[in-house]
Amino acid sequence: QVQVVESGGGLVQPGGSLRLSCAASGSVLNMNAMGWYRQAPGKGRELVAAIISGGSTNYADSVKGRFTISRDNAKNTVYLQMNSLKPEDTAVYYCNVRGRSIPSRPFDSWGPGAQVTVSS
Repeated sequence: QVQVVESGGGLVQPGGSLRLSCAASGSVLNMNAMGWYRQAPGKGRELVAAIISGGSTNYADSVKGRFTISRDNAKNTVYLQMNSLKPEDTAVYYCNVRGRSIPSRPFDSWGPGAQVTVSS
């Protein structure tokens, strides 16, 4: 099994910054695609940012220019740097990692979520 856990959430004032981390553990051979999703209270889950093995990234229009997704393959970790945070960014943020575990078995794992609250 490959498990994923998020960290780095918390309370921040509008205009502030947070850095979320997502660590994958288990028999990870490689991570092919990593994504950050979020779900606000009473809302559906939406894709925020994604990065694939080649390094290309995609962002939701609402976070472009403010959020940056990155990865550290040696640590099996993906990050989400969030700057210029707005109250509408308040949500539970989930990490999704897809890849292959040893030996060459595909996996698709979700973390339990991290709360991000942007409020004055």
